[in-house]
Amino acid sequence: MGIIIKIPIVLLILMCVVSCSTSEIIPPEFNGERAFEYLQQQVAFGPRVPGSDASGKCREYFFEFFIKNGLKIDSQQFIYPDPYSGNNIEMVNVIASINPDVKPSNRIVLMAHYDCRPRTDFAFDTLLKDKPIDGANDGASGVAVLMELANLFKGKDPQCGIDLVLVDGEDWGKAGDLTNYLLGSREFGRRGIRGKYRFGIVVDMVGEKEQRFYREGYSDKFSKPLNDLVWKTAADLGINTFIDSVKYTIVDDHLSLQSAGISAIDIIDFDYPEWHTEFDTPDKCSPQSLDNVGRVLTKIIYNPSQWPKK
Repeated sequence: MGIIIKIPIVLLILMCVVSCSTSEIIPPEFNGERAFEYLQQQVAFGPRVPGSDASGKCREYFFEFFIKNGLKIDSQQFIYPDPYSGNNIEMVNVIASINPDVKPSNRIVLMAHYDCRPRTDFAFDTLLKDKPIDGANDGASGVAVLMELANLFKGKDPQCGIDLVLVDGEDWGKAGDLTNYLLGSREFGRRGIRGKYRFGIVVDMVGEKEQRFYREGYSDKFSKPLNDLVWKTAADLGINTFIDSVKYTIVDDHLSLQSAGISAIDIIDFDYPEWHTEFDTPDKCSPQSLDNVGRVLTKIIYNPSQWPKK
């Protein structure tokens, strides 16, 4: 026998509001295979060393891709006086935006670097030591994930503002010379971004076949609620490549965002044997690894009710 309980109409409305505000939105399906194709295409241009023809051609590819997907495109050009060669190097950040007029409380920045290491620090073949690397994982993988996200935005509006920022010159410095790294993200941070975003996420070296993500130290120290969200999301999705402990504290582009007052974290797999070698090539990466990261980001993007409080 059923029991009828009369609930006041005001209470029903409140219940609906609470339910609607906390219900989880099913995001569109991230395509790791397609993201892997974007990784391969970047590498096919050749090493994307700042100021090179390969870098310029790859950048044109980005512009065409994002415009085709309906995103608003901007760029930040800057000249870097290279202390190693004495030359002025032109560098360019690429910014692709969706819902650009959304207020900062509902706006995020996702960042990856597209440049390649101009020298092979740990070359197995010593003749290649001063040659640039292909940067399949260290550069192209993070960009590939952001490009596939743009495909999803075209099919389903994320109902928030997002800047996809591809920065140049992240890997310019020589070993131990930290002042000449993160050049593009530092330039981005200098251009008035304080108060512009709810948070930021950097994806770097995310494509390795034997993927293992540990929490990064600066991320956990200064943006722990956001870090918690990422690792909880991975666990909820059953993705076991996100290891819930801190292993490395890394200088990366998220520090430029943090310095500009943005809560930001770094998703990075630093246990990569081919790092800064001539073997950082597409065969060391996999569509599944890109898919793991893409699924985590997609669920977060499409569920702003779960975001950390500002």
